[in-house]
Amino acid sequence: MTALVRAEHLGSLLRPRELLEYPNVASEQTKRQQLEDDEITKVIEKQLDLGFASITDGEYRRSLFWGSFFEGLEGFDQVPFDEKVLRTYFPSIKALLESGYRPGGSLLCTGKIKHPGTNSSHRREFEALKRLVPTEDIPKIKLTIPAPSWYHMRFKHGQAYLPGVYPSDKEYFADLAVVYQTELRDLYDAGLRRVQIDDPQLSYFCSDEITESWRNDPIDKAQDPDELLDGYIQWYNQCLSQVPPDMHIGIHICRGNFTDGRYWSSGGYDQIASKLFKYLNVNTYYLEYDSPRAGGFEPLGDLPLDKNAILGVVTTKSAELEAIEELRERVLGAATVIAKGNNVSVEEGLQRLGVSPQCGFASHCREDRLTREEMWAKLQLVRTLADSIWPGEA
Repeated sequence: MTALVRAEHLGSLLRPRELLEYPNVASEQTKRQQLEDDEITKVIEKQLDLGFASITDGEYRRSLFWGSFFEGLEGFDQVPFDEKVLRTYFPSIKALLESGYRPGGSLLCTGKIKHPGTNSSHRREFEALKRLVPTEDIPKIKLTIPAPSWYHMRFKHGQAYLPGVYPSDKEYFADLAVVYQTELRDLYDAGLRRVQIDDPQLSYFCSDEITESWRNDPIDKAQDPDELLDGYIQWYNQCLSQVPPDMHIGIHICRGNFTDGRYWSSGGYDQIASKLFKYLNVNTYYLEYDSPRAGGFEPLGDLPLDKNAILGVVTTKSAELEAIEELRERVLGAATVIAKGNNVSVEEGLQRLGVSPQCGFASHCREDRLTREEMWAKLQLVRTLADSIWPGEA
């Protein structure tokens, strides 16, 4: 298995103004791609200079963190936006609707799902990044990919695919699992060894407010959230069933960068941690711990010693730099919980941990709550924190 990284970041980085302002139209694609290459080269150099052992392209070739992978699959098409079929009590959808924004369409499963071959958006991004990374650093590349459930869970029960396409979720899950198996094998064959799955919706199972709305919804109450979580874990494992042992798979259980508490998924990981840690077949869990609303470290007592947790203790929601001694104490506290849960020493508990910002810096390309200088200061803090706890380790 690819080694755990002590100082991590969650993939997306703030774009420079030049890239944001450059036209994204067909006639300018060659020049735009060159500009993307130039700016990605700069952030690669910066990540390496800061001593990060996993590097990304900052998601500079995407407008949103989940990219365009699903759009490239057979069986998904844009349909007119219809909020009646969406789980509008989910924070991400609620924020969209309350902002007054109505997208022109939604991506929906309209036919049998199939993989597009060797030209997926992930493969193109990875190949483009490989060309810009020093050969000896290619094993450090980390690619972020959307959760398989991303377009399933957004829709109300039974609304994720058109009538007649699939008889039940079981068949939908099976076809999409084959897609993920194919995609991960293709990326592995191309040289990728680090994958981060971004799943903002798993944290919704932590929230009593959300699950109560779920159980009171006229349509969704037909499907118990606890049962769906169990189904998702089985589905994930099906998607990951053919991953080679030296490909590192991490999952970011994201709570988002919303600073407005109305759009937060509050609640500790207690409600999902035991199931995820014991039964979800990933190597590392990226957990957001920058706010008391995410609960305490107690759920880490269930983390087995053959898995890891990256603690997102440095916030991306504000520019203020956290006190490093306070951060150290928090990490040591988390290690103590792991040690107690596994009946090992605190030092052994520490071996299961790394640190990171709580989330990416740019879930969408226009994110700007921090400046780029403030972003790099946050990442330097993460590196310094890791060095103070695990000196000499990447």
